[in-house]
Amino acid sequence: MAKYSAPRGTKDITPDEMHKWHHIEGVARKTAQDYGFREIRFPTFEHTELFVRGIGDTTDVVSKEMYTFLDKGNRSITLRPEGTASVVRSYIENSLYASGLPVKAYYITSIFRYEKPQAGRYREHHQFGVECFGAAGPEADSEIISLAREYLARLGINDVRLEINSIGCPECRPDYHSALRAHFKDRADKLCETCLDRLERNPSRILDCKSDICKALAKDAPSGLDFLCGDCGSHFTKVKEYLDAMNIDYVINPRIVRGLDYYTKTVFEFISNRLGAQDTVIGGGRYDGFVSALGGQPTPGLGFGSGIERMLLVMEAEQIEIPKPETASVFVASQNENADKTVQTLVYDLRKLGVFAERDITGRSLKAQMKYADKIGARYTIVIGEDELISNSIKVKDMATGEKHTGTLDAGAIKALLKLH
Repeated sequence: MAKYSAPRGTKDITPDEMHKWHHIEGVARKTAQDYGFREIRFPTFEHTELFVRGIGDTTDVVSKEMYTFLDKGNRSITLRPEGTASVVRSYIENSLYASGLPVKAYYITSIFRYEKPQAGRYREHHQFGVECFGAAGPEADSEIISLAREYLARLGINDVRLEINSIGCPECRPDYHSALRAHFKDRADKLCETCLDRLERNPSRILDCKSDICKALAKDAPSGLDFLCGDCGSHFTKVKEYLDAMNIDYVINPRIVRGLDYYTKTVFEFISNRLGAQDTVIGGGRYDGFVSALGGQPTPGLGFGSGIERMLLVMEAEQIEIPKPETASVFVASQNENADKTVQTLVYDLRKLGVFAERDITGRSLKAQMKYADKIGARYTIVIGEDELISNSIKVKDMATGEKHTGTLDAGAIKALLKLH
């Protein structure tokens, strides 16, 4: 048993699992790039104020879940609990808008939240996200949603439903909040302690509460869709029209508010029908006031985030086969000590030509080398001994068929003989 173990809520990604991650990340990158998004990378930690100001101090993320500490300069630092705030900060700090709008960025990164570990959600988990700045129209909303749908489709995930909502803007939201306060005021004695605080500061957060009692109290709460101003109502109608035009099915869910305060107008979630309570696989929406809230010029923005661990769970639940990792094309075995240097040189030359080649480096016998070659799934094997050294020729065995090919003891000739890439 290991003397040390990974901290609770974290997990190693071992070499045997890594091909699954590479597959999902590869699909994410290709899909984002096909939509014109370019990769951005940002620090693992930021000044705490960025998240308090950007995400909102009434959210569970800020009030309960952040990893915050004082550094040696007595500055409050927080491990990133989400990606959008960092991208917005980078957008402002690095004047990304100078290259023209819209600015479209994607990221694949780790996220840190102190919460009870759940299926597909660890205290350190990983996320694929996209952010778009400078596009205020409903075309952008529908494009971001279609990107998310295409990402799922390319992974082979089909048993999901898209839920959409509009949470309005600073013009119409106050009336909705007043209606929510009136609704929950008579039920205040039953609200959890957190939601009692939310009642005055941000009552829409109550709709996002995980407490079963608060969920029950919110069932007959007013719908924000009834309070949308003309602009927000028109925007939402057009988003639906664009989704209809692309034949993307959706369900209107007026209870979606998302867990972060920066959202405005369109919000959406893709829900898996194969998972339990933690069934959201992609979530996002519009955040038109975020850039100005962090000190930048007023700029519309929108995006989404998607956990990779949870995506793996969905693919397993839907029995989607992930491509197997590449195995060695050629395993070169050494029959005796005299052949070792030649084996080493040949393997080195094959690798320089881009061939996945392996050899034994643990001192195994020839018989054990061949067993090892079979274990790692080598496609071809070559044995080099005295006869091969003298004749400068080799026999290449196809491990699947047993067929043998004769060639010269030269990396280029072997590659050409086997038509390896």
